Amino acid sequence: MSNGMLEETQVIPLAEVEEVDLYHAHHWITKYVFCQDAKVIAIQYSATAILIGLVGLVLSWLMRLQLGFPEVFDFIDAESYYQYVTMHGMIMVIYLLTALFLGGFGNYLIPLMVGARDMVFPYMNMLSYWVYLLAVIVLTVSFFVPGGASGAGWTLYPPQAISEGTPGIDGGIILMLISLVLFIIGFTMGGLNYVVTVLQARARGMTLMRMPLTVWGIFVATILALLAFPALFVAGVMMLLDRVLGTSFFMPEMIVQGEMTSHENGSPLLFQHLFWFFGHPEVYIVALPAFGVVSDIISTHARKNIFGYRMMVWAIVAIGGLSFIVWAHHMYVSGMNPYFGFFFATTTLIIAVPTALKVYNWVLTLWKGNIHLSIPMLFCVAFILTFINGGITGLFLGNVIVDIPLSDTMFVVAHFHMVMGIAPILVIYAAIYHWFPKMSGRMLHEGWGQFHFWITFLGSYLIYFPMHYLGFIGVPRRYFEIGETSFIPPSSVTLNEFITVMVLIVGFAQVVFMANIIISIFKGKPAGSNPWNATSLEWQTAETPPGHGNFGDELPVVYRWAYAYSMPGVEADFVPQNMPPDQVRRTGSTTGPVAEDPPELHQ
Repeated sequence: MSNGMLEETQVIPLAEVEEVDLYHAHHWITKYVFCQDAKVIAIQYSATAILIGLVGLVLSWLMRLQLGFPEVFDFIDAESYYQYVTMHGMIMVIYLLTALFLGGFGNYLIPLMVGARDMVFPYMNMLSYWVYLLAVIVLTVSFFVPGGASGAGWTLYPPQAISEGTPGIDGGIILMLISLVLFIIGFTMGGLNYVVTVLQARARGMTLMRMPLTVWGIFVATILALLAFPALFVAGVMMLLDRVLGTSFFMPEMIVQGEMTSHENGSPLLFQHLFWFFGHPEVYIVALPAFGVVSDIISTHARKNIFGYRMMVWAIVAIGGLSFIVWAHHMYVSGMNPYFGFFFATTTLIIAVPTALKVYNWVLTLWKGNIHLSIPMLFCVAFILTFINGGITGLFLGNVIVDIPLSDTMFVVAHFHMVMGIAPILVIYAAIYHWFPKMSGRMLHEGWGQFHFWITFLGSYLIYFPMHYLGFIGVPRRYFEIGETSFIPPSSVTLNEFITVMVLIVGFAQVVFMANIIISIFKGKPAGSNPWNATSLEWQTAETPPGHGNFGDELPVVYRWAYAYSMPGVEADFVPQNMPPDQVRRTGSTTGPVAEDPPELHQ
């Protein structure tokens, strides 16, 4: 031992699997359209997700215009408003966040970070994107069918979702359900790829406990998705049958416009259980990759090894496991047995423990670090603050007695957007600013990045903090128009106007961000191969951007974990994962073996 660190004694094993020849495109169609390179597929996923996300952003503007200035915009009627609410929620949660974190970052980063040539099943990977694109097209078409898109709310609760009088009952809801089914089919193909690649295609020396936390987050989130999405799949198919064939899975006997329906004995509550059995793991399908990305970026830009790596890994696994036994905290007002409420309130508080551990570890990683306030780092620090705020309001809503009066108020909107809207999107921005140099070979413009960060961060707080107050005074959510009531003061009207103005300002900042990306691709400052002096494998490729096959003639050999920053006795403040121990330059006064993995990784 030297400097309290472990001497490298591990023998690097031979490769378990022989290299497979990759399919190389011979035409622009097979290079860009039907491409099997995971990096190109990642960019396809990301571009599609961002485009449909911009649609969701515009829908949020329209909603806020109505809430802030009712009776001003004639083209926004009640039917349109509820369609905006439904499509905004579904687009942002499923088609933007899930697709971007898993389809975009998962495809780009997993092979590079674990030292693989590509995904294990490249052809199936290509198919997963095209099925996702088909799902997005079907969803978009629902805007233009007779009756328009579904207006049942993004949770699609029956019997309202497929009953007469609900917007989009003709074709909108059918296309919505078909789109969700297609999305799940596409994701399943991609998800199996991620799991098998992580388990079977790692480079020599890349043990599970040497993987970057980004890979761990995406890996566990993928397993969650593969277990949770089937619940939404069967719920979607069953509701589709209720709507098209007149079955009664979720539809009870009802009187509509004075006539008895053909449905009988269906259970609307069953749909809620199926939806939220998917819906709460979905929160962590988005959050766990975000946790991993934040860990890697903070470590890199603070020039310090991640605090408690092993604890961070097990926290990710624990959060993933616990996420399946908290779903009914979304259903306190559905009339469930009080003992169920007690159980789910308890599990909700328990899942806060590993989540809080991650926050402590991030703070301790920053503690006494050589912090570089780069744009990625700013977004990560903003994420930590936002996630803490959103998590604390989640503890409010996790308690039955507090949740019941706050349910279906603007307080829920504020909590949900802070923890599931703003927080992961801040991480997406951090990741784009961090890995864009590797993807394009160019840096994003620093000044525009600063503008984008401060407007987005401060603006988001000015939007959602006032919503907590609106919720406390009883302002309901999903109302087309509040009108005059005895319990809502006039100040709420002014506050709604202020929130709407802030939404438009923050929206403009996102337009600036998109312009920054497009211009920087062509005119950005050259980045070099490793502008952040990072240790993980994706920064050690032979060329930037990485070519098809990622690592040239020879795959890397991994000698240490991904967080070898500011190591004692080492001249540079970082040591790449693939640098052999005998090539690590030591300081003049240091003798003996150099620092490698921390001892706790070998316990």
